[in-house]
Amino acid sequence: MARIADASVEAVKAAADVVEVISGRTPLRRSGARFTGLCPFHDERTPSFSVSPEKGTYYCFGCQRGGDAITFVEETEGVDFVGAIEWLAQRFNVPLDYEEASPEQDAKRHHRERLHAVLDAAASFYERYLWESQAGAQARAYLESRGLGEEICREYRLGLAARGATLARKAVERGFTRQELTGAGLVNRRGNDYFQGRLLFPIADARGRVVGFQARRLREDDPLQAKYVNSPEGELFRKGDLLYGLDRARTAIAREERALIVEGNTDVLALGQAGLGPVVASMGTALTERQLKELSRLAHKVYLCFDGDAAGEAATLRGMELAAAQGFDVRVVALPPGTDPADEPEGFEERLARAESYLGYRVRLEIDRAPDRQEAFVRVREVLTRFEEDSPERQDAVRLAADRLDLPKETQAGLAPGKRSGATGVLSPRLLEAGERLERDALAGVAAHPDLHDVLAGLGPEHFDSELHRRVRAHLLEPGEVDEELVPVLAELDARAAEGGIDDETAKELLLRLRERQLRRELAGADLERTRELQEQLEKIRATASSLA
Repeated sequence: MARIADASVEAVKAAADVVEVISGRTPLRRSGARFTGLCPFHDERTPSFSVSPEKGTYYCFGCQRGGDAITFVEETEGVDFVGAIEWLAQRFNVPLDYEEASPEQDAKRHHRERLHAVLDAAASFYERYLWESQAGAQARAYLESRGLGEEICREYRLGLAARGATLARKAVERGFTRQELTGAGLVNRRGNDYFQGRLLFPIADARGRVVGFQARRLREDDPLQAKYVNSPEGELFRKGDLLYGLDRARTAIAREERALIVEGNTDVLALGQAGLGPVVASMGTALTERQLKELSRLAHKVYLCFDGDAAGEAATLRGMELAAAQGFDVRVVALPPGTDPADEPEGFEERLARAESYLGYRVRLEIDRAPDRQEAFVRVREVLTRFEEDSPERQDAVRLAADRLDLPKETQAGLAPGKRSGATGVLSPRLLEAGERLERDALAGVAAHPDLHDVLAGLGPEHFDSELHRRVRAHLLEPGEVDEELVPVLAELDARAAEGGIDDETAKELLLRLRERQLRRELAGADLERTRELQEQLEKIRATASSLA
């Protein structure tokens, strides 16, 4: 498809006022050359969010989110890079030029635009039919019986499908073709409406565009037996890529740094109506890698809450295994059999507070499923050995298993054997954090004082343990086009230098400390002659550092 011309992208970057963009989400107050305010990505009472109008960047010292105007729009509006550029172009009245594409590419782009257009028109038609027609009375009564008010239903654009070929006929009258209706999954082979007499939940992509529907049965005589029917898989609708409600929940997920994943669409509505924002539904199946990858851009803590039946439990297990394998902090909200989140939405925060860790839930499940005590012991030990020995979750799980299996103390050691013995040379997390902080502060000093580039050039990549920091070093020495991963890091460096008051002399001292650290490491493995040479260099560095102090 046609791409936005590089000149247009640069024009948008130049025109976009990061302070104006962010002020639309959170009030900012000038503080010297910068602006500060409450972070829009997480709840806080004391402002820790810093914006630099000069650099066009922002950084939060509380949740460590940072970037530029493009990054901010991507995070808050749920769009990709192209979508963010188009959003900013419209906001700041910047015309966009698209590079020429082949006729085939233009035709493909036009076709996708038409599919989006007919799906949006269909959603609007279904909405009106639900709220304005006499036929919608049954569907409205069903929603009322579930405790769902009109406001939340309209917010999520719920609708009702008519019978026969009503939608198809009206769409053709508006200029859409049969081919477009088929491609959008709105008609069947006979030309009749694909959805008939069902309650419809529009499914949107990250940019909020309707890509398909999920339809709930309302009548017992419905020819389709399944309780829920999705749009057919097609060019826009791929169930494994989508989470119901994510387009609306993105900001809340990023702000609260958590996502609550439920099974049903009505659960999303009920919890949203009760004031819970970061809620999405898994489209009635176990989570997929693509769904979790989309969530990982926003938060790394997920609560899984599925119906308290066998199918729900199986979906929970598959989803939490996949999420845990991808590095998520997984919590499980267990519900009594026969209930779902929509039954008691008002008190759901209390359930979240009592949520089990993935490991605790998994150990309890393995014990309940095992045919006997010996098999349970074997299964639990297999699960526990995959996790870090010193983690609180693992220790809690060991105590749970020991209690449930009534194990004597001498047997408990065999339940959770160590993953290593006699391991040496393992750095503590505090030492690792201190080293990373030194590297980042030194780079922040150079970013704030470009005249220190020559000093930085005297330090090689080996002086930085972090591969990301090595890339930042290279960028500071030879500025060029910034890739997406470096944008938030450079924003943090700018904020860190301002917040920490890293002046020229402090930056020099930090760079000297990096050199000193590297010399100490070399001393550990040097021969006698090399040791003397390194010690001389070390004394010179100490003397220089003392003169700067």
